[in-house]
Amino acid sequence: MKNLNLSPLKKLEIILEGEHQEFATDLLDRAGVKGYTIVNQLSGKGSHGFWEGHVMFNEDDVLIMIISAVPEALVEPIIEGFTPFFDEHTGVIFISDIQVARAVKF
Repeated sequence: MKNLNLSPLKKLEIILEGEHQEFATDLLDRAGVKGYTIVNQLSGKGSHGFWEGHVMFNEDDVLIMIISAVPEALVEPIIEGFTPFFDEHTGVIFISDIQVARAVKF
């Protein structure tokens, strides 16, 4: 059995409207992010009111969350890429310190 290695990383939880998913994933890909998970149809309340998690007309009309674990060096370039976007659109990025356990280096 292989030993699990712990890798210190930053977890990004990016919440935005589904219609902007391609913009967000393209930005992450260009920044060098190796992978992410997309969670669709979020519900919640923020400064813009309550968001329903069900599909009304299409998946562009709901909130999504893109979750990724990245090295600390990628956090600032990613934030810089999203800054002009969030000046014009609803959304938020939560950033937290995490440890990832994998049989191989993450």
